[in-house]
Amino acid sequence: MTTNPYTPYQAYEIEPQLNMRAMLMRYVRNWPWFVLTLILALAAAYVYLLYQPPVYKVQASVLVKDEKKGISGESLMKEMDIFTESKVVENEQEILKSYTLMDRVVNNLGLDVRYYQSTNTFNKEIYTESPIRLLVEKPTSELYAEKLEFTFQDGKTIFLNGKPYPINQSIKTPFGQLRIFPRKALNKTVAPVIAMVLSRTETVEDYLKNLKVEPTAKQSTVLAMSLDETVPDKGEAILNQLINEYNKEAIVDKNKEASNTLNFIENRLALISGELSTVEKEVELYKSTQGITDLSLQAQAFLTTVKENDTQLNEVNLRLGALTDIEKYIQNKSGEKGIAPATMGLSDPILTGLLTKMAELEMKREEVSRTMSPNNPLLQSLDSQLRTMKASTNENVQTIRQQLISNREQLLANNKRLEGVIKTVPGKERALLNITRQQAIKNALYTYLLQKREETALSAASTVSDSRTVDAARTGSKPIKPIKIMIFALFAVFGLFVPIGVISAKDALNNRVLRRSDVEDATQVPILGEIVKGRQLGTDSFVFKPRMQSVIGEQIRALRTNLQFLRSDPQKSQVLLFTSSISGEGKSFVSLNLGASLALVGKTTVILEMDMRKPKLHKSLHMENRAGLSNYLIGGATIDELLQPIVGYDNYFIITSGPIPPNPAELLSSPFLTQLFDELKARFDYVLVDSPPVGLVTDSQLIAPYADATMFLVRHDHTPKNYIKMVDTLFKEHRFQKLSIILNGVGEGESYYYNYSYGDYYGGSDKKQRLDSGA
Repeated sequence: MTTNPYTPYQAYEIEPQLNMRAMLMRYVRNWPWFVLTLILALAAAYVYLLYQPPVYKVQASVLVKDEKKGISGESLMKEMDIFTESKVVENEQEILKSYTLMDRVVNNLGLDVRYYQSTNTFNKEIYTESPIRLLVEKPTSELYAEKLEFTFQDGKTIFLNGKPYPINQSIKTPFGQLRIFPRKALNKTVAPVIAMVLSRTETVEDYLKNLKVEPTAKQSTVLAMSLDETVPDKGEAILNQLINEYNKEAIVDKNKEASNTLNFIENRLALISGELSTVEKEVELYKSTQGITDLSLQAQAFLTTVKENDTQLNEVNLRLGALTDIEKYIQNKSGEKGIAPATMGLSDPILTGLLTKMAELEMKREEVSRTMSPNNPLLQSLDSQLRTMKASTNENVQTIRQQLISNREQLLANNKRLEGVIKTVPGKERALLNITRQQAIKNALYTYLLQKREETALSAASTVSDSRTVDAARTGSKPIKPIKIMIFALFAVFGLFVPIGVISAKDALNNRVLRRSDVEDATQVPILGEIVKGRQLGTDSFVFKPRMQSVIGEQIRALRTNLQFLRSDPQKSQVLLFTSSISGEGKSFVSLNLGASLALVGKTTVILEMDMRKPKLHKSLHMENRAGLSNYLIGGATIDELLQPIVGYDNYFIITSGPIPPNPAELLSSPFLTQLFDELKARFDYVLVDSPPVGLVTDSQLIAPYADATMFLVRHDHTPKNYIKMVDTLFKEHRFQKLSIILNGVGEGESYYYNYSYGDYYGGSDKKQRLDSGA
């Protein structure tokens, strides 16, 4: 900040907070605009809320039975490893957000068609309240681009965009082949319905984007589901249906192995049932034709032995068949979904364990492949594990096969031996033995299969999902959007910022001086004083009068006091030159009132109207201008002839400009100018010169050598900023003696010094009357 050696109150220069106060005062003066824009903004917010449908938050929660979750030490250590496999809860979270499940929900609930009813402000979406249901059979492209308006007349006919169509029938329309079902009795009193049809993909993606599935806590297996929806009933239906579809899918996945086993058993039962029926008929026929009622004890013993041997042989064959199915399953390529084989008769715990782990890996790979690409490292890792597991299983199967083949060869050898023994039995008994042996084998196998079928069916029937609904879908009691307080606050802030922006933009585009800092930043010329904005030259020229107290009066007194800092010799008279950059900056007003202030303290003062191009002083004082300075400078008059007293002041005189000359600059170069100032300095204590603007003509520079000090007027919101640089140039080149700046027409906010110091003293109150000393 520039130090002003001429300004005694320069010590009061502040002051970021006072500058901030000045800035705020500029906005405070425009408070009506702030009030107006605030009212308009709040009204706009009210109208905006009328046209915004309320949005509710629908929530549900599901418990996933994840044994891997917990707070054990091992789990805590795994949390530190970023390469560990994803938790089951995270997988289930992705499944709930999968496209497949949401597509089923949209299809089952018919969410690709939305129904609306008109209100005074917006079209309100309805769901269960819709009187009709629209089924799209064969859509056209126009169906997704336009709204369908349905009106009703009776229960048999419906009007679609003004055209009648029958209900409960497939109809051809410009929008494609449609079918309309009534949900309640239709008549003229039913309000019209507007339907919008969206594409399935767009609908599913829209709901997936709005759906949130998150665990309630880091170590929790409860998934919180939420959906923002304008229709609470529809939002609850979506979440409940999504949970149902998720549970169904989980049960289907778990029952795949049981279903494969049941299919295998059913096929075997059908085959054994036919064979058993044939054998039983053969036994019946043979006994009836041969007249056999019982066998000997020896035959019974042979039968028992052969039956046991054949039973074992059939079990071995059954196990070999099961091993063949397992080998086919193992030979499937990694990544291809195979049918889990039945393990009928195989009791090897190692093989059973390997098959169980392989089935788990297959199910896990299928779940992961729904949400991840084929190149995903996790999917490739699962494929690698499957290949390794199948290789181990294949080795185990080959070992078991070799054992079973060896057993079968031994059993076949026993059969041959027993058949040789049976040949010794009489032919009838031998034939009956062969028939009843086959009957016993088929009957035992049939009973075994029935038992396994019941066990497998019981296992499938008892299968439950790994999840449990904690909270069914419910809607919050209050809408979450729009938040009225927030909307009103945002609109209010916007309404307040509009005038701030306008004023700031106006200031930014305004190239005129708006505040004291604009002058201080552009020049080193000291500021001698400030004059607040008030009445200037008009019907009443003087704002400084005896016994008159005002802010402007005090500022002129301060300016009068500061003149002593411009004196080089207190005993001599002082010539003060008043100029400015352009016209209208208040030279005449300031010089006239400063002269009045000097006269009131007993100083003989004269003011010269030396703006011979556009003189104003004599007009503001209502004086004649028949003879003046132009007459003196050509030698046509004396000072005594030109001096005119100013009414109301004893020691205050004026010399008007006189007739306007054609060449003011040449006239000011007259030798009589020196004589003029010499005579006036001898007779008066102060000589005030009201000169033309220095930025337009050179008259002021011609007068400058005769002045002891120069007052350069800068008017708030009038003087262009680029002219301040000119003042700085004049100051540096010393073209004027003791050049100082007077800020004129300063607004309330900008004149922080006087508003702060004299606000209480000159607050306009009649209770605080103070006597003026005349100064």
